[in-house]
Amino acid sequence: MNADIANLKNQCVEELSKIKNLQELEDFQIKYLGKKGILKSKLKELSSLEPETRAQMGKELNSLREYIEENIANLRKRFLEEEKQRRIQSERIDVTIPGKRVEIGAIHILSQVQNEIAEIFMNMGYEIAEGPEIELDYYNFEALNIPADHPARDTQDTFYISDDVLLRTHTSPVQIRVMKSKKPPIKIISPGRVYRSDEVDSTHSPIFHQIEGLFVDKGVTMADLKGTLEVFAKRFFGKETMVRFRPHHFPFTEPSAEVDISCIFCGGKGCRTCKGEGWIEILGAGMVHRKVLLNCGIDPDIYTGFAFGMGVERIALLRYEIEDIRLFYENDLRFLKQFR
Repeated sequence: MNADIANLKNQCVEELSKIKNLQELEDFQIKYLGKKGILKSKLKELSSLEPETRAQMGKELNSLREYIEENIANLRKRFLEEEKQRRIQSERIDVTIPGKRVEIGAIHILSQVQNEIAEIFMNMGYEIAEGPEIELDYYNFEALNIPADHPARDTQDTFYISDDVLLRTHTSPVQIRVMKSKKPPIKIISPGRVYRSDEVDSTHSPIFHQIEGLFVDKGVTMADLKGTLEVFAKRFFGKETMVRFRPHHFPFTEPSAEVDISCIFCGGKGCRTCKGEGWIEILGAGMVHRKVLLNCGIDPDIYTGFAFGMGVERIALLRYEIEDIRLFYENDLRFLKQFR
């Protein structure tokens, strides 16, 4: 037994001298100190020896185990240090090399225009209101006095999910929800994404953005509407901008108007953009229809209000003289970087 332990130690010494890396060290440790390792087997053999001999052999085996553990610990420390030095050399950074320029993102041009419009109206005391993009037919059409046979309710113009559920075609449903949940005075704008079944071309998209406004209180008049939109036009397009109202028809406002601004490209003299007229249409507006107020539980004999709505894409096209709405959605960085 003594000779076996002596030979085992010599074997360990020889094998330890040949270990070159951490993986080989791990294999060596399992071989000698593992649950099924050589030392475990030798310790089990002690049970067949006389007590005096068993004690002596156990002492020598434990001494060998300590020797192996100490050498393993020293080798592991050495290998880890060598690995650290290799990594330091291979991952060394030359601080004199110029750094790589990091591309910084920017707010999308449509978001920039929407935020600027919203800020103008918030400075006039308006609050932002939001609503769901998946809307009920009642809020999108019926409560807005849009009759069942109106072309806007046709499946060729509206994305229906079911008979009563659809993708909102404008942000006007937000106005209905606010008027039903809040008593006048109400002064809100409702920016957001809307959906219509349009063919994609240079001026149309099935997905676009609107900002609509609503002001309901005692004594609100058409003059208040015109003054509000004049302030917006001058702040957004320039101090020289003029506003013109043309009679129109919307089911949810009466009287209704389409709103033009003096051409920002020719100053009203007439050019290719305004088709020689000197005016460019930018939005629709009008006084909130009595039936809409009644549908929302507001007495039209006490309160009046005005509403307006504009397409964010159309405003952006005019502001930056862009001729194709598709450019906003194609994610061409050459285009988008112009508006950083």
